[in-house]
Amino acid sequence: MPEPAIIELTKARMREFIREPEAVFWVFAFPMVLTLALGFAFRSKPPDRIPVAVVAGPHAAEQMAALAKSPALLPRVMDEAAAAAQLRTGKVSMLIGGGAEPLYRFDATRPDARTARLEVDDALQRAAGRQDLIKAREERVSEQGSRYIDFLVPGLLGMNLMGTGMWGVGFSIVNARMKKLLKRLIATPMRKTEYLLAQFFSRLIFLVFEVVFLIAFAWIVFNVRVHGSFVTFGVITLIGGFAFSGIGLLVASRARTIEAVSGMMNLVMVPMWIGSGVFFSYERFPDAAKPFIRALPLTALNDALRGVMNDGSGWAQVWMPVAILVAWGGISFALALKLFKWQ
Repeated sequence: MPEPAIIELTKARMREFIREPEAVFWVFAFPMVLTLALGFAFRSKPPDRIPVAVVAGPHAAEQMAALAKSPALLPRVMDEAAAAAQLRTGKVSMLIGGGAEPLYRFDATRPDARTARLEVDDALQRAAGRQDLIKAREERVSEQGSRYIDFLVPGLLGMNLMGTGMWGVGFSIVNARMKKLLKRLIATPMRKTEYLLAQFFSRLIFLVFEVVFLIAFAWIVFNVRVHGSFVTFGVITLIGGFAFSGIGLLVASRARTIEAVSGMMNLVMVPMWIGSGVFFSYERFPDAAKPFIRALPLTALNDALRGVMNDGSGWAQVWMPVAILVAWGGISFALALKLFKWQ
């Protein structure tokens, strides 16, 4: 007895994927390479010292001696013209000039310059004899869940689920349409639902390996752990894969060329790469934009993954972003089914 059409189609799509080394690289190898590079670049280490320029003059040696004691500053003596040029080009964060009463010149819109101003003033005031009346204690925290790599890995996983879900499904459909393969399928008793679901199921099978490889790699190299339920984490990744596969189906439902689907894919994905909190928190954006950013599928997926991985959240805490993902996936798949054309 022959197998159902959807199973045969899923197997065929999986064989096509395995025979494409470029696709295998982008799905499995690229996320690990990116995790390794960014993980080492932003590994737990003291902040870099802030470069500041001391204008050469009678008090330069005294100021240099005071600033050199600060672990946060990297002072350099230079003439006023060179110091001004370095400040203008951003090579130093602050310029210290003047005489007995120092002059601080800096760009107040730059966070590093404002930090430099506080550190410089503190160092010079201490050298002048200022005493701290309150002796504060310091407790530095560096634990799993609070490191940059703990923030980064869920974002990279979400980005990879988006990219492979959309590109893997969208390119497959458009490529088949260009080669007239879809036109031939019109003569078969297969329905559009079976064909589109087969594309989705083939992605889900590879998604399991994709997620396991990246999480295992991050755990082995950077000790990144999933603090919440693995079942909850797995279900969320499946829902995320479903959502982005549905969007990929929708984008490719009528595209006829690779160029057309590439343009539409980039139009959909680039705003989410920038705004959905992959490499930095979307809290940096204006408050008026945050409701729209939170409604994006990649933002919802990243928030849910970070909640489970870093905070140990359960369904009660992540139901809202999961609901957003389900809505995106369901609506996209329904629209793709309605708009899809074989040729």
